Amino acid sequence: MESTTAKRDTLVEFRGVKKTYDGENLVVKNLDLNIERGEFLTLLGPSGSGKTTCLMMLAGFEFPTGGEIRLDGKLLNKVPPHKRDIGMVFQNYALFPHMTVGQNVAYPLQVRKVDAATRAEKVKRALDMVQMGKFADRYPGQLSGGQQQRIALARALVFDPKLVLMDEPLGALDKQLRERMQLELKDLHHRLGVTFVYVTHDQSEALTMSDRVAVFEHGIIQQLAPVDRLYENPDNQFVAGFIGDNNRFNGVVEAPAGGQCRLRMSDGTVLTGVNVNSLAVGHAAVGCIRPERVHMVRLDDQSANAVVVTITSLIYFGDHVRVRCVLPNGDECFVKLTLKDPALPGLSEGTQVKLDIDPAHLRVFI
Repeated sequence: MESTTAKRDTLVEFRGVKKTYDGENLVVKNLDLNIERGEFLTLLGPSGSGKTTCLMMLAGFEFPTGGEIRLDGKLLNKVPPHKRDIGMVFQNYALFPHMTVGQNVAYPLQVRKVDAATRAEKVKRALDMVQMGKFADRYPGQLSGGQQQRIALARALVFDPKLVLMDEPLGALDKQLRERMQLELKDLHHRLGVTFVYVTHDQSEALTMSDRVAVFEHGIIQQLAPVDRLYENPDNQFVAGFIGDNNRFNGVVEAPAGGQCRLRMSDGTVLTGVNVNSLAVGHAAVGCIRPERVHMVRLDDQSANAVVVTITSLIYFGDHVRVRCVLPNGDECFVKLTLKDPALPGLSEGTQVKLDIDPAHLRVFI
């Protein structure tokens, strides 16, 4: 995945970009970001993290307080939205209710004074692109949410922009339709090769569709990486906790060496893991590991890197069983077991077992 990204060239550059609305508090802080031509980049983070503000500055609906934003080398800071060669898809679709589907899609071409014959050709192509060619004469109010979203996407693509921005475009759809649209968007991106920048607070959505994900918190990118690296090798506690499920073991660092360290927990249990922040002896730390990376074994198993837990509940999820446990210090953790896992038969509430922890997957953070 990384090698594919490396072959692309930079389309968008943020350099030292800042944004404040009140002159005191920075919503975006000294942002440096390269967006590569042809990639699907997702800006992910909780509400107020700065991700949407970055998208709005790129679209031209907000202007940076400081720094520079460039598209294909051209400075955008004071360029109005309609002159940026950027398509935009909003969460509420922003379709004109008094216009037909065809007229809605044609609108960006009218603004750019494209002749009627070329307009008709481009509108047909854009609607066919999103499997909505038969709906040109209908009005938005006659369409479902998913259909309206496709029309909004066709309108964003109709003038062949260099870049398409999407602000939580699937947020208003029900779960099943949202998941189907995620796959459609990913397929469309693959077919067209257009650069997509997508904003969401939904971690699974980001992992499903993106080439790379930028995780925002407090106006800062905490980590920017391909989805597999982001999930398997988070840079800090925030990323580990925000992307996917995560178990946490609190303790104190012992014997750091060779990129690893031991983490001594309050009950005396010692776990070995990756010393991500190069912490010294005696430093308070947290070991984080994904539930599917934990193996459940019998109490008499001789695992060298394990912690004893008590099972508190088993929850059936169809394709796996989520086993909730409590650590000796009272903290909760859980394990995902496949239905064929040999540890599953015989498990019940109150049973004591060991959790076998692979040191390569336990990441110890400050």
